[in-house]
Amino acid sequence: RQMCVTLCFFIIARVTTIKLNDGDDNVFGLSNGAQAFFETGLLGALITTIVASIMWQLVASSFPMAFLSTPFTYVLLRWCLFLEWTGLCQGSWVFAMILRKIVGYKRDEVYIGTAEERTAKSAAKNSAEP
Repeated sequence: RQMCVTLCFFIIARVTTIKLNDGDDNVFGLSNGAQAFFETGLLGALITTIVASIMWQLVASSFPMAFLSTPFTYVLLRWCLFLEWTGLCQGSWVFAMILRKIVGYKRDEVYIGTAEERTAKSAAKNSAEP
């Protein structure tokens, strides 16, 4: 869902961005400040936030059974659960991979050893104690 909302966010921001040529009048005769706001793409962000995100949450919370009982919602839910199960869409994996490349992190086994090595070390330490 978040990926879909983000995609909608960028597409609508691109579509609703109004860039005028030099010498053109402002849209609807508005002030230069309002025209500068239209050129940023934030109008698309506002529309996306209201329509693509909040509206569906309100519908789902008001009519949960009607919302969840449609066949399309069931298929979409199954697809989303499958994607979540794969872990492909989890940003923490990407962030961890970038940090590993930048900082040079190594696997835990390099620092603390494998479970077997730790068990052997603990057993040796316990047998050495009087």
